[in-house]
Amino acid sequence: MTEWLHEAGIGETRAALVVDGAIVEARIELHRPGPHPTPRLGAVFPARLVEITVKGREGRVSFDGGEAVLTPLPQGITQGATLTVELVREAIPEAGRTKLPRVAPADGPPRDGPDLLARITASGIPVRTLHPHEPDLLEAAGWSELLEEAMTGDIPFHGPVGGALRMSPTPAMTLFDVDGYPPLEPLALAAAKAVAAAIVRMDIGGSIGIDFPTLTGKAARAAVDAAIDAGLPQPFDRTAMNGFGFVQIIRRRPRASLPELLRADPAAAQARALLRRIERTPPPVPANHRIAARVHATLRAHPDWTAALAKRTGVTPIFESV
Repeated sequence: MTEWLHEAGIGETRAALVVDGAIVEARIELHRPGPHPTPRLGAVFPARLVEITVKGREGRVSFDGGEAVLTPLPQGITQGATLTVELVREAIPEAGRTKLPRVAPADGPPRDGPDLLARITASGIPVRTLHPHEPDLLEAAGWSELLEEAMTGDIPFHGPVGGALRMSPTPAMTLFDVDGYPPLEPLALAAAKAVAAAIVRMDIGGSIGIDFPTLTGKAARAAVDAAIDAGLPQPFDRTAMNGFGFVQIIRRRPRASLPELLRADPAAAQARALLRRIERTPPPVPANHRIAARVHATLRAHPDWTAALAKRTGVTPIFESV
């Protein structure tokens, strides 16, 4: 059975494409508070050119709620001019900074981009919206394990030869290192399938590097390349495995991957996961909760999350820092 599972959570919306009881794609969309919420991919809105950064090619624009990189520059545009733009890449969180979103010149009336529910509905695959009083189908499909993999980067894989992937998002690329024991050719083949599945599952885009065991012989390396191609849907570009076992993949990167999203604010990710667990606790829901100090600080900074939990459970939560 294939279906999207959808949850309107507290602070985030969650969705997972589940095939035969396992998650093959997972998405989280953070809620956008404030009078000027961050625009989604595909949004069209007015902006003002505040700086030409590369003459004739690129500039920086401001809009209600932030700034973005504009490319290409409309012919003849001058600094200070207003124009209509479309968001073509959302902001990407990186260590120590956030990469600005990208926009392109556009026509037409302002609109917001489709939200997560609209995007999965547009896929044509059946969508089931889950509720807290119902069985936890997301958890049964491996939701917590998936979040752990995204946060830690440790991704075990199984098959004729088992091993583990070590995933490390960096500003330059997302790196996968393959760990395991000989024989190396079956290990590399199993790892190739696991890497392709992880890329799809966690919505990883941009530049991706994979460090496989060094394989002797063109046929063995070509088999690994073929396994990647079979497991990773187009479009993407890929180098052939070199003599040192390295493969590079380039995919579209319209928004942050799941690991990037969670690692940008680990305390907030833990807080939202905690609220999900409490919300799904069968009555009577306990009122008192002892939690880590940084999670406690996050919840204090988001009183609307606590208020939403109280409304959904009928119990006003009391959080104590440990």
